[in-house]
Amino acid sequence: MDKEFYRRLSLAVGAENVRVEEPMKKHTTFRIGGPADYFVLPHTAEELSAVIDLCKEQDTPWHIIGNGSNLLVGDRGVRGVVIQLFKNFSEIRMEDTALYAQAGAINSLLANRALAAGLTGYEFAAGIPGTIGGAVVMNAGAYGSEICDVLEEATVLDRRTVRTLQSGELKLGYRSSLIPEKGYIVLEAKLRLQHGEPQKIAARMEELRCRRVSKQPLEYPSAGSTFKRPKDHFAGKLIMDAGLAGCRVGGAQISEKHCGFVINTGNATAADVAELMEKVQETVYGKFQVRLEPEVKRLGDF
Repeated sequence: MDKEFYRRLSLAVGAENVRVEEPMKKHTTFRIGGPADYFVLPHTAEELSAVIDLCKEQDTPWHIIGNGSNLLVGDRGVRGVVIQLFKNFSEIRMEDTALYAQAGAINSLLANRALAAGLTGYEFAAGIPGTIGGAVVMNAGAYGSEICDVLEEATVLDRRTVRTLQSGELKLGYRSSLIPEKGYIVLEAKLRLQHGEPQKIAARMEELRCRRVSKQPLEYPSAGSTFKRPKDHFAGKLIMDAGLAGCRVGGAQISEKHCGFVINTGNATAADVAELMEKVQETVYGKFQVRLEPEVKRLGDF
């Protein structure tokens, strides 16, 4: 540990919000990942900017994560600083039909807050396990709806400048946006919902919950859908038709309940998951000439 670097990180966010050699398996829904050199939890945009400025000054790599729901972290961990925008960065406020949420707010909580306020439009996201920040970055979606359907604007950190961008400026596509290529960091999202009947909203959320429970392997750690949906196909069906249901590498397995999920059966390593994903890609391409593109992001040293 670089004591001076640690001291300056602690000055930026408070010593209680800086951890050294933090196991990343504690911060991913896969429950996989080696240690991060430094793990930092800012509360404000100012603290976040101070941490990034320090990293740049010291030529230290830095990485932004949410709650780690779409992430595979290498077994050898992450060099530099991992900045988590999650529980310390998750304030929510409402103004009539507008719902404002900091980047670390969990989608399920936002859906429940909308329900409590009698607002409809976000029911589809109640089961998306990640944060609103990550959802905006990848234009997350489920059951025929996407974030772009309800996102009015996003506030981002653009180097040292805080900017508010309208939804149409973000080039939101299927699991994509211009945010990564521009190097923006999502700070807050503004969702525009509609007044609705709480009973109908609750019924729709329960219907979708039951569908998830019956069709997805929620009883195992995973990173959600492992691959993006290829044009004119469904990744899970291609994997099943390729005969890969239940296929294993070490502790990683293709879920027999839903072949679109790679699950951690209890002792999987990142290397196991990566090898299994590569096997799936090779097999599916060999049988159907369709290239599966990972939806899960990789971070760190494998």
